[in-house]
Amino acid sequence: MKFALLSLLLSLLAAFAMAAAPQQSVIVSYPNETPDSVVEQAKKAIVEAGGIITHEYNIIKGFAAKAPAKVLESIRTWGAEYNALVEVDQEMHTMETGLGP
Repeated sequence: MKFALLSLLLSLLAAFAMAAAPQQSVIVSYPNETPDSVVEQAKKAIVEAGGIITHEYNIIKGFAAKAPAKVLESIRTWGAEYNALVEVDQEMHTMETGLGP
């Protein structure tokens, strides 16, 4: 009985720690020839780590997500064979160069 209670408590603490971990907004993309199973494995890992898939792309093979940094490192490692690109999803701005008339 004590072992089961301790096990439950440890599981809850682990889940809380993963949920409390800071999450990064990223875009994960792969070359078109990457097997769909690789992309699905990455999405599944993010969800299991407490992250969320925020968008799935149709034009490119990839998705946007919010996920803990630890799982993103795993995805980079798994996707190295397929040249996976994991980049921070951030707002982009154009800069005025001052070269105008």
